Amino acid sequence: MKKLKTGYAAPKKPGKKEFAGVRIALLETRWNTDIVAALDKGARECCSDWGVQAANVKVYYAPGAYEIPLATQAILDSGEADAVVTLGAVIRGDTPHFDFVAGECARGLMDVQLKTGGPVGFGVLTVNTVEQAWERAGPGKTNKGYEAAAAALEMLRLVRSLA
Repeated sequence: MKKLKTGYAAPKKPGKKEFAGVRIALLETRWNTDIVAALDKGARECCSDWGVQAANVKVYYAPGAYEIPLATQAILDSGEADAVVTLGAVIRGDTPHFDFVAGECARGLMDVQLKTGGPVGFGVLTVNTVEQAWERAGPGKTNKGYEAAAAALEMLRLVRSLA
């Protein structure tokens, strides 16, 4: 049987001190807090692996995923961070709430990136079950918080290389 996922071609490793002065905002929702805490741990691990100084990682909070785009734009507009890593978990329920919240969060974050030119790592889980959320928030480099931070740092590298 053929594997459905084909894998990820990791970017080049960061140069020594390449990200030492970079300021990262972790923007976290106040829902599903245990899952968000696990995503935070993954994002911090990535920042450390990429050479971002722990003192340059600051946490901000949004009430929920729907509010993340505005909060992200405010953080980027303030100049407080070079990139934002968004962390949350929207879990499908019995109502259409999931479709509106998850879709608008993703669309809004794309709009923010295009408007501000600031990199945003999308670590907002959009899953059907709590079990799926925990699978994506587990330890290691497959943690979606880790992956979102890596994506934000890789995009920061790209944007800066073109400036």
